[in-house]
Amino acid sequence: MAERSTAAVDVADNSGDESLTAQADQSTADGVAKNRERDTDNDEAQGSGGTQDPGKASPPELHSGHKLARRYRLEECVTRLDGFSSWRAVDEKLRRAVGVHVLPADHARARSVLAAARSSALLGDPRFVQVLDAVEENDLVYVVHEWLPDATELTALLAAGPLEPHDAYQMVSQISAAMAAAHREGLSHLRLNPNAVLRTSTGQWRIRGLAVNAALRGITSDRPQRTDTEAIGALLYAALTQRWPYENDAYGLSGLPKDLGLIPPDQVRAGVHRGLSELAMRALANDGATASRHEAPCTTPEELVKAIGEMPRIRPPEPAFTPPPDYQRTTYQQGTYGRQAPHPGVTQPVPTPPPPLQSRTGKALKWAVSALLIAALGLGSWQLADALLDRGGSDDTNQTQTTDGNDDNGDKVRPAKPLTIQNAQEYVAEGSAQAAADVGKTYDGDSSTFWRTRRYLDGPKLAPYKPGVGIVYDLGSPQEVASVSIGLRYPGDHTTVHLYATDALQPVAPVDSAKEIGTATTTGTSVTVKASKKLKTQYVLLWITDVPMAPQDDYSGPGYKQAITDVKFTG
Repeated sequence: MAERSTAAVDVADNSGDESLTAQADQSTADGVAKNRERDTDNDEAQGSGGTQDPGKASPPELHSGHKLARRYRLEECVTRLDGFSSWRAVDEKLRRAVGVHVLPADHARARSVLAAARSSALLGDPRFVQVLDAVEENDLVYVVHEWLPDATELTALLAAGPLEPHDAYQMVSQISAAMAAAHREGLSHLRLNPNAVLRTSTGQWRIRGLAVNAALRGITSDRPQRTDTEAIGALLYAALTQRWPYENDAYGLSGLPKDLGLIPPDQVRAGVHRGLSELAMRALANDGATASRHEAPCTTPEELVKAIGEMPRIRPPEPAFTPPPDYQRTTYQQGTYGRQAPHPGVTQPVPTPPPPLQSRTGKALKWAVSALLIAALGLGSWQLADALLDRGGSDDTNQTQTTDGNDDNGDKVRPAKPLTIQNAQEYVAEGSAQAAADVGKTYDGDSSTFWRTRRYLDGPKLAPYKPGVGIVYDLGSPQEVASVSIGLRYPGDHTTVHLYATDALQPVAPVDSAKEIGTATTTGTSVTVKASKKLKTQYVLLWITDVPMAPQDDYSGPGYKQAITDVKFTG
C-alpha cells in the first residue's frame, strides 16, 4: 500500500491496500511535509499476529468538511482501509489540529476499539500520543487523538542513516521505560514499529497507537510483553544498522540477507556500539541466550529497562569547537580615526619622530627628575630600616607568645575539592528497581532531570515496603569523602539520607554490614551529608529510608516518594 508517512496521524497501514493520498508529495495545512512511501509493514516483517476478519461492515461515507459532534471538522483522509478510515481534522472548539479514526458502529471490531481507546486515555502517560476522545454516535465510532506537527517518525530519521549511539541509547531507554509503565497498567501495543515511534523537536521520544492500533486491526497476542519487547529490539537494531532484522524489507529498510539468520548489529555495520548491539540481541533473540556473551534474554520491557540500567551511560558527543576569527583592529584603535583616506598609488610620508630633549629646558627637566628619584630612594631606605628595627624589638618582647606550637608549621585545614562521579547504578535490596534507566540524571549537571522513586501509600518510612532505596556511585579510585550535597525534588514531612562505603558498584553484602559515612534529615529540597569520620572508598551508597508525601506530577500519582536531581561529592 502506498501511503502517507506522517508524524501526526496514526496511519492505518496494511500490505496490499491502496491509500487515498498516494498521489504525489505535498505539504499539509499544518506545515509538515508528508512523504508517501511503499508500506511493507506486513505480518511477517512485523513479527506479530495477523488481522482478523473485519466483518461485512462498509466504511462510512465521509468527506472533507464533515463534522463529528459538531466539533471535529474532517480535513484530509490519510487512509481508508479494512472498514475504517483515518483523518487529519480540526477541533473547532479548542482550535487545534487532531487525528481521528472513524469506523461504523456495527463493525466487528468497534467495541474492542472503543475499549482500547478508553483504556489508553486513562493511562495519561505523556510519553504516549494521548487519546482525547472515544465516542459512539450516529452509527459511527470515532477515536480522537493528539496531532504532533513538530514530531518526526523514526522511519524518516532512519531514511537519512543510522542513529548516533547516544540517540539510539535515548530512544531505547525512553521507549522501554514507557512500555514498562504501560504493561504495569495492563496495556500493550502489539504494533510497535518505526511508524509508531516519534521524536519531538525537543528530543523526546513518544509512542502512538497504544492498544488502539492493534484493536483497529484485530491483532492479539498470547504473550504481549514478549511481543512488545521483541519489537523494541527490532527498533534498536534498525536504529544501529539501518537494516530491518528480518528477511523481508520493511519501512524503507532492507532486510537481512536470506539464509544468514539473525546476526548481531556490530557484524552488520562497522562502528556499532557493542553494548547496544548486545542489548538489541537480548531483546530480539529472546528464545535463548545471545551468541555473543550468553547473557539471559530480555522477555519483558521491565527486564529491558533493568538491562539498560546496568549499562554504562552513553554520553552525547562533544560539540565541535569552532575557533574564533582573528582579531581585527578598527581604524579608531589604529589611530587613524578622522584622517583622510590616502589616494590610491600615492606613497604616504613617514612621520619624523620628535627630537630628544637636547635643549636647555630638556636638560633642566632631566636633572629635576633625577633629583626626585634620589629623594624617593632615600626616603624609602629610611622607612625600611625603621620597620626592621621595630620588628626586631617586638620579637624580643613577645617571644613567649610564639612558643605554643600554633605557627605556620602546624596542621592546616585542607580546602575541599570536588570529586568526579565516574559511574552509578541503582541498588536494589528487595523487590524491583525504582527507575534504573534514570540514574545518570542525578549527576548530569542538569537540575531539571531526576531519578524518582515509586510512590508508596504509607510513610515517611519506607519500611515495611522496602528497607530503603538508593544509588551506588563510583568515584573512579579510593577517595576520602568529606561531604555530599544532594538536590531533592519534593519538600515536606522529612527525607532521611544515609551514606555507606561499599566494595563494588553492585555490592553483595547487605546495607547493615557496610561502613556508614554519615546521615542527615531534611524537610526541604536539598540536604548536605557530612562525613562523621575519615574514610577512603571508591564506591558510595546513597541510601534513602524516609520520603515525604508529594502531590501528583508528570505521570507519577500522589503518595510518599522522593526524587534526586543533583549529587555532588567533595573530598
